[in-house]
Amino acid sequence: MTQFQNYITGKWINGDGAGQSLYNAVNGELIGTASTKGLDFKSILEYGRNTGNPALRKLSFHERGNRLKALALHLQKHLDKFYKISYQTGATKADSWIDIEGGIGNLFANASLRRKLPDESFCLDGEAHNLGRQNSFMGTHILVPKEGVAIHINAFNFPVWGMLEKIAVNLLAGMPAVVKPATVTCYLTEAVVREIIESGILPEGSLQLICGNAGDLLDHVNSQDVVTFTGSASTGLKLRSHPKILSESVPFNMEADSLNCIVLGEDVEPGKPEWDIFIKEIRKEMTAKAGQKCTAIRRIFVPENKMEDVWKAIASSLSQTVIGNPLNEKVRMGSLAGETQREEVKAQVQKLLASSQLIYGSLDSVNVLDADAAKGAFISPLLLLNEKPFENTAAHEVEAFGPVSTIMPYRGMDEAVALSKKGKGSLCSSIVTADEKLARQYVLGAATHHGRILVLNEACAKESTGHGSPLPLLVHGGPGRAGGGEEMGGLRGVKHYMQRVALQGSPTMITAITNVYQPYSKGKDPGQHPFRKYYEELQVGDQLITPKRLITAEDIDSFADLSGDHFYAHLRETDFTGTMFERQVAHGYFIMSAAAGLFVDSYEKNPVLLNYGIDELRFTKPVYPGATIYVRFTCKEKLPQDKKDETDIARGIVKWLVEILDETDEPVVGVATILTMVAKKR
Repeated sequence: MTQFQNYITGKWINGDGAGQSLYNAVNGELIGTASTKGLDFKSILEYGRNTGNPALRKLSFHERGNRLKALALHLQKHLDKFYKISYQTGATKADSWIDIEGGIGNLFANASLRRKLPDESFCLDGEAHNLGRQNSFMGTHILVPKEGVAIHINAFNFPVWGMLEKIAVNLLAGMPAVVKPATVTCYLTEAVVREIIESGILPEGSLQLICGNAGDLLDHVNSQDVVTFTGSASTGLKLRSHPKILSESVPFNMEADSLNCIVLGEDVEPGKPEWDIFIKEIRKEMTAKAGQKCTAIRRIFVPENKMEDVWKAIASSLSQTVIGNPLNEKVRMGSLAGETQREEVKAQVQKLLASSQLIYGSLDSVNVLDADAAKGAFISPLLLLNEKPFENTAAHEVEAFGPVSTIMPYRGMDEAVALSKKGKGSLCSSIVTADEKLARQYVLGAATHHGRILVLNEACAKESTGHGSPLPLLVHGGPGRAGGGEEMGGLRGVKHYMQRVALQGSPTMITAITNVYQPYSKGKDPGQHPFRKYYEELQVGDQLITPKRLITAEDIDSFADLSGDHFYAHLRETDFTGTMFERQVAHGYFIMSAAAGLFVDSYEKNPVLLNYGIDELRFTKPVYPGATIYVRFTCKEKLPQDKKDETDIARGIVKWLVEILDETDEPVVGVATILTMVAKKR
């Protein structure tokens, strides 16, 4: 019999004793055991801090991101193995796709964030602030990786996605992880971790796995660690209140199962596209992963006059769902993850039935295909009706973590909003409507109580990822009962694993520390025109002071004719009484174009491949005929680019600070950041 192992302190280790027995959710057969008995949890955390953390901190964001991408590509080669194991959890192929390939997709998505980050192990956060009148003192913020370990305590429903969506973020941030999956499905997590370790892509100590009880793990956390939890609200509260979490002020990010809801807009009638979209969305959310999703729809709010039509349509749709062995291609809903989960679901449904009635499905029987309902953890989809949702509140308080939803009536959008809030905070909510006013009213009214809101209608239905699909570049989490946490969320998610530090000093010193040029910092003599330097040769702070150019009325007239921009302020004959200008003023875009003529190294071929764009262009002072302008042109930041293939030109993006000045020298008349693509020597 297989004993699933723990990967800790650089090696695979068995726990002592027989451990917890793990069963095939479809046929009830014993597939192995898992144990953490005898593990030294203190040593596990110290190994992560002392081995994995320094190795990751040495890598830049770009190096970490490229390793995530390589890891995703590696895991894709082993999909068949993962799918075969996933079926034992009761998941259909579609369910497994969400878990396995959805998790790998998170690696790809987070790897792409490297393009928004510097080629450093840390990054700037937000804008800089000039704090002195003499421009010699400033402040900004930087983010550095914490020196601890990210501890992920995950739920049983997504053994792959639950791990990959979390470690992708902490690894990109520069922190190692200790993953503790729910024991009941840890065998699938273990299979994925084996491939990760065998790939050799991550530095040693970046990832450790605990298959079994968490023991005294939390007794050994410190203030540099970060703990994330996915699971029930009651367990989350217990963990969040751990004395060491409190005494060390350990960041604790919680994603708790919540009573998510969907609302049918009053504008939606039978026969409209949105009607079918609504019914389809409910069936999908009730049956995907057999309803074992923290984002699944638990509460359905419908206009009072459409209740019967809606519940009959949902029941008809559910009746077409084939339940059974997920290996059978005809099956659309598999089993729960185990017998324990089935008993828990039934117990919770009994609580709901005290104030609701069952209008579809059975607690006692279920028809299954190619399986034995008695041996497997199968259950029927269950649709309940609560006709008085403001009086009977169990549906807003009790969650049955399976294919269970309760339909409830509302009168007017204000009631729908109020009912949505009675869940006391959820991960997500949806409204199906084609009415923009109703959508706005619901979103602005309900937003305080939901981490994500989907507005679903015919216009977006084909491309929508659906009510229950968290996206790696958007925040996943919710207020109140949902835990008050945020996972993923693009760069927001990365920042959970970094320490924000306010940094003060002279512009020149801040430039030297951050490797990003700060205004009023001392520039460097590039020795030659910076456009003649290859990417590797350029240094942040390389600065060119251009020759000067006289701006004439003829220049302004010519640019107006060339561009077609004959705005009144650019015309000589305009009466400027009551305007912001004294007389004819130069076009801002002409001044920027003239500035380019001053700083661009013309005629001869050089390493600059192309102009990539302009950011933060501002015209801050009018330029009148007779003014003389020049440019202070400074290398601001360098960002590497990956080659698309072996034949691609090696290159990077260089950001340049363009400060346009006139004969008074200060203040600037215009400022911008331009981006150029610059070739590398090799």
